[in-house]
Amino acid sequence: MIEQLPSLPAGVLGFRMSGQVTAQDYESVMVPDIEAAFALSNKLRLVIHIDDEFTGFAPGAMWDDVKLGFRHISGWERTALVTDVGWIRAMSSVFGVTMPTHFRLFSNLQLDEAVRWVSST
Repeated sequence: MIEQLPSLPAGVLGFRMSGQVTAQDYESVMVPDIEAAFALSNKLRLVIHIDDEFTGFAPGAMWDDVKLGFRHISGWERTALVTDVGWIRAMSSVFGVTMPTHFRLFSNLQLDEAVRWVSST
C-alpha cells in the first residue's frame, strides 16, 4: 500500500509504503501525484517512508518505480528515503550515489529531520 504523507511543507511531496506495494499502488497513488507536481514545477523534492509494516514489492511494482524515475530523470531535486528495513537501507547505500538527485537515507526515528532536509535550500 502507498499513501500520501500528510502535512508536508509547500513544494515537498511524500509517500508512505506499507505492507505489499503493487504496481497498482504506483499507478493510482504515486504517478498521478508526481505528474501533477511536475506539471507545476520542473524540480521535485520527495520523501519516501518505507515503514516497519512493509513486506515487499509485488511483481511489476519495482519496474513502475524505475519507469517513473527515468521519465523525470533531471527533475529530482532532493530525495529522502526513511526506513529501517535492512535490505532497502543496504541497496540505497549502494545505489543512492548513482541517483540523479541529492539523496539521503534516514531511519524511521528521523522522519521529521528528513522532511526538514528535503525542504531546506
